Amino acid sequence: MIRYIYALIVMVLLHTACKPTYTHPHVLIETSAGDIELEVYPDKAPKTAGAFLSYVDSGFYTNTSFYRILNDDNQPSNAPKTNLIQGGLWRTKYKKAAGIPGVQHETTQQSGVRHTSGTISLARTTPGSAAAEFFICIGEQPGLDFGGENNADGQGYAAFGKVVKGMNIVNNIYKRPEEDQYFRPPVAIYGMKRL
Repeated sequence: MIRYIYALIVMVLLHTACKPTYTHPHVLIETSAGDIELEVYPDKAPKTAGAFLSYVDSGFYTNTSFYRILNDDNQPSNAPKTNLIQGGLWRTKYKKAAGIPGVQHETTQQSGVRHTSGTISLARTTPGSAAAEFFICIGEQPGLDFGGENNADGQGYAAFGKVVKGMNIVNNIYKRPEEDQYFRPPVAIYGMKRL
């Protein structure tokens, strides 16, 4: 019996010692195209990052999708261009998505998190309307920052983290077939979890 308890303690200690520790929370997005790992910045964008992490912890993103893409070819020629993939609940759990309250807007001027390649940000219409829909930038997207040209209100989007592993998966998703800015078919998100 003592051997069994000793072995159990050793296994727990080894598991704890082998588990990575992070300065910022890490989230794994499990998709049909492969896994994407994010680093989230609650110290820089506390309201936005906190909301996203609460959605992850609540299982909101289970059986959702990456459903939208913006690229140079599918946007009006007279509009500022953006390159990104967008995901969330909208295509698979619309009623749940519509019931999530908006998050108070945190600009890139406040957070210091810019829309560079791999940045994750909340999608929105007006400031304070962002909820569970998110996007990942493909390349540098300064037009999405505070004062950028992609929002008439000049407030930009609320960036709150960055892809740290799996940017090749993001780029592969970006290359998928699309029609009128929507992936055909959407790319399944099986779930998200904290690491």
